[in-house]
Amino acid sequence: MSQKKNTDYLDEFKEFFDDGSDASEKAKKKAERDDFASMLGESLKGSKKKLTVGDKITGKILVLGKDDVYVAIAAQQDGVVKRQELNNPDGTCDIKQGDSITLYVTQVRGTDIRLSKNPTDRNIADDLEDAFDMMLPITGRVVEVCNGGVRVNIKGKLAFCPISQLDINRVESGEEFVGKSLDFRITQFSEGGRNIVVSRRKLLEEERELGQASFLEENKDGAIVPGKVTRFEKFGAFVELAPGVDGLVHISEIAWSRIGDPSEVLQVGQDVQVKIIKREVNAGRAKISLSIKQAIPTEDRPAPQTAQKPEKTDPSAKFTVGQVLTGKVVRKEVYGFFIEIEPGLTGLLHKSRTLDHSDFRFEKVKVNDELTVQISEINTADRKVALSLPRDAGEDDWKAHQQTQATGSFGTLADQFKAALSKKK
Repeated sequence: MSQKKNTDYLDEFKEFFDDGSDASEKAKKKAERDDFASMLGESLKGSKKKLTVGDKITGKILVLGKDDVYVAIAAQQDGVVKRQELNNPDGTCDIKQGDSITLYVTQVRGTDIRLSKNPTDRNIADDLEDAFDMMLPITGRVVEVCNGGVRVNIKGKLAFCPISQLDINRVESGEEFVGKSLDFRITQFSEGGRNIVVSRRKLLEEERELGQASFLEENKDGAIVPGKVTRFEKFGAFVELAPGVDGLVHISEIAWSRIGDPSEVLQVGQDVQVKIIKREVNAGRAKISLSIKQAIPTEDRPAPQTAQKPEKTDPSAKFTVGQVLTGKVVRKEVYGFFIEIEPGLTGLLHKSRTLDHSDFRFEKVKVNDELTVQISEINTADRKVALSLPRDAGEDDWKAHQQTQATGSFGTLADQFKAALSKKK
């Protein structure tokens, strides 16, 4: 509004500003009149500002009614908000007349302006678009599995997260994420917020890169650090060193004694001390080789073997076929067990040699179990020993007895037949 129009509003104050005072006093009053005109113009301009749904405004509480609360938005302009929205969960209300409050415009009909404490869809869409533009993480809750991924509720709006973007590791169905609140990054925002695509993987990859850089800076080759066993492979165990940072302990670096599988001496979730053997970074991904056995203090390590190469043991010199002894299962295969019958000497108990023993349960035997076995064959040249389950002590005598009886019966019948033929002649 121009200064001329504002002055028109001041005509009624003319006598107040022009009361016959001297020149200096008149100049002072003229300055006051100009300031008043300026403030009045701003007030009138504000009063005519057109509000739209989604506008965020700050006003002062005018009236606290039983159901409605009236809020002064600007000069000659006020809005209404339901008192229930401003109440505490127990029904009490902390606000009072004259308090400032920030609200959102939800409806404009002429001079009737409805307000709410909750943001509108437009406000939410604006917030999400800002998060998209500035690449900010935003929290969402996974609500269901859908074709190709999952749906995520972000501030009341549904977004889509492809199954490949849910985690750094491979995800099969996404069911395990349903109901969880997680941080995502908006990778696509269009149609005013009706089409939103998010990714959790990108955040995790960034966190991992930051974690790797920090970890590698603080820990050099040869450092001994704590970690947690996360998973097993035939060739070794993976250990998490920091969030998003893991390394591999090769099976040969797990223990000082020889093992066939990492699960023989480790458990998933177990806390361990590891020594960093080597660090490499390829395509932004750290490859860290670790050792558990080298992290063991020297005094706690098993005594070293003699420097002289031990002579090969001749099994036939100490063991004989038919000998019954107890050994420990050191490896289990689908075709049988490898059983250590003395340090450095292992025999094979083939599965086929257990089938005649109805009380033996092949599937229940585990590595480190002890079994009573019998030596069935010794191959001195190849230092191989074949094992079987012990037979009953009287089994051979019974078979011999059966054979003797059968032979005896046959001989008796033959003699009787010959005698019958002689008589007939």
